[in-house]
Order: sequence, then structure tokens, then C-alpha cells
Amino acid sequence: MKLIVGLGNPELRYSFTRHNTGFLAIDELLSRYNLKLDNDKFDGLYTKTNIENVDVIIAKPMTYMNNSGDFIKPISDYYKIEPKDIIVVYDELALPVGKIRITKEGSAAGHNGIKSIIANLQTEKFIKVRIGIKEPVEFLSQIDFVLKRYTPDEFAEQKKNIDRAVDATIALLNTDVDKVMNDFNGT
Repeated sequence: MKLIVGLGNPELRYSFTRHNTGFLAIDELLSRYNLKLDNDKFDGLYTKTNIENVDVIIAKPMTYMNNSGDFIKPISDYYKIEPKDIIVVYDELALPVGKIRITKEGSAAGHNGIKSIIANLQTEKFIKVRIGIKEPVEFLSQIDFVLKRYTPDEFAEQKKNIDRAVDATIALLNTDVDKVMNDFNGT
């Protein structure tokens, strides 16, 4: 079984912010397969399904970004999902809009949601699908920038990137992570 988790913040005021790009990717994945998050447990929302002949849990933590690991650890323990079978989709300031980056291990690189997951799982060895959100906005602090909502034009551009991240996430279900990295990281 695989666990696909999108990171974000649960309140309506965070909808369509850059920091909720992981939630937006989960929404796209659910839409593609006509699914809904129908379970409310472990401080998060999730659904169990089968995609591409793989049993999958698709989830959104309701713990707020900085405590994402407080959801991922108990759900992965309960369903006996190894860290290598966890795919976390989230926003990445270090990448420009239009880029995604997939890694199979590595540090949090300053992302508090990933720091929480690493602390809870006691490993960096889980798959990360990072969606670029950085644009040159010199007058905003990092916090103000990530919590700023996308404008309709910005979201139209970012939607293409979210779609690619979802394509990569689906590919990760049945394809070796190194091949998926080669296919998606260079574009």
C-alpha cells in the first residue's frame, strides 16, 4: 500500500495560497478518479482506493502545515506503510513556478511541514514531490509570500505544474522512483 499526502493548511482562508499547493494537487488527483476524502481520522482526511492496480491512501493532514508529521506517523503506523511507500506533495520556494522536483530522500531544506514529517518518521527516506512556487517578489516576506493567494492568472499557470506533479505521483505508483525522477525532474 502507498500513502499519498498533500501538505497544506485546513482553514478556508488558506485555500488557493501557495502554501496549499500540496492540497491543490490532492484535489486534482481526487478529481481525476472521481474520489472524495471520506475518512476523518488521525487528525486528517483520507480515502482508501486502488489506482493503477495499487492500493493507495490519498490524504490531507488537518494538523496545519508545521505539524504534518503528527498525521503521517499514526496513519502510516496503523496501515503498516513503510516510509519508502509514502509520497508527500508540497510547495517548494527553491523552485520556480513551472518546475517540479522528485526526490527519494533528503533534508527538509527549511520546509517546516517536511521537518515535522522527518521528526515523526525518524527518517528522510520518503518520496517528495516538490512543486515550484517561487516568483520574484522582493517586497513580500517569505511567510507573506507563501500565504498569499494565487491570482486567477497565476493559478492558471500553476495548474499546469500541479497537473505534472499529479502525473508524476501517479507514475510513482508503478514505476521505479529513479525513472520517474529522470522523466520529470529535467523538464
